[in-house]
Amino acid sequence: MITVSDIFTISSQKQFEKIALKVFRFQYENNLVYQEFCDLLKTNPQKVKSLHQIPFLPIQFFKSHNVVSNNNPIEATFTSSGTTSPLTPEGGIHTEIVRSKHLVTDISLYEESYRRGFSQFYGNIEDYVVLALLPSYLEREGSSLIYMVEDLIQLTNNSNSGFYLNNHEELIQKLIELEQAGQNVILIGVTYALLDLIEKRSFNLQHTIIMETGGMKGKRKEMIREELHEQLCNCFGVTAIHSEYGMTELLSQAYSLGNGVFECPSWMQIHIRDTEDAISYLNDGKTGGINVIDLANINSCSFIATQDLGKKYPNTTFEVLGRFDNSDIRGCNLMVV
Repeated sequence: MITVSDIFTISSQKQFEKIALKVFRFQYENNLVYQEFCDLLKTNPQKVKSLHQIPFLPIQFFKSHNVVSNNNPIEATFTSSGTTSPLTPEGGIHTEIVRSKHLVTDISLYEESYRRGFSQFYGNIEDYVVLALLPSYLEREGSSLIYMVEDLIQLTNNSNSGFYLNNHEELIQKLIELEQAGQNVILIGVTYALLDLIEKRSFNLQHTIIMETGGMKGKRKEMIREELHEQLCNCFGVTAIHSEYGMTELLSQAYSLGNGVFECPSWMQIHIRDTEDAISYLNDGKTGGINVIDLANINSCSFIATQDLGKKYPNTTFEVLGRFDNSDIRGCNLMVV
């Protein structure tokens, strides 16, 4: 039996592998979608003895199937922003929006994951004011990012924390006021909205962390990360731009404290697969497809093959370098390089 404590108190690679293999067997037995996928690959779960022998479910399955590992009631359904498939098989225009959906049977696992993850990288949430500039997420239902940020705002116990939609002038005044007071601030924003903000005003922020969630959401032309971060640094007056790597299909996030290099919490790992052979893995420093192990996903699927491209380094940090050709652009931090 795997407990929540087992997942969130991992302290070594050996411990991670032991629990991940237990989670794999549990999900093979209890997740019919994942079991069928493993069976198609002729995977014998009793012969899986290492992480690289575990099949990774393609992330597209979250669009077409209910990926769950128990029969408990659904407590929350997180959905992606969705993409429009441009053509029908007959060559006509297709306007249907296809969304990923993550059926969550225990929302407390998500809360435990992002609270512990934030604490690991940033310390006590009560030391910060959290300002959120996430208009494209606020304007739709089912965003896991909004759920997380809303909770973090509440946990600050500070009346200055809050969401901003298009009220840029109010946000500008709040940033100036908090800077003058020497208050530690985290401004988390979707990329295009942060660019909209700095077109109205430049800053010199000594006490504020700028965290971008990636994605232009069709509002602006995509930019390479180095160019984007340089522009944001110059106009906000900060030395580095932070980022979070998360998505609808995950209950955990990796964080970058600068330079686009991400680090995972102890219950999450990244592996890089060969783009030509999905069951082969690449050495550190080589670019390939990002596979994610998220043990907080115990009630859905913890082993996901994303459509992101990236590379991993010997210290387990990683970069996100773009997406596979012809894949839809959605989720967090999916900038084209």
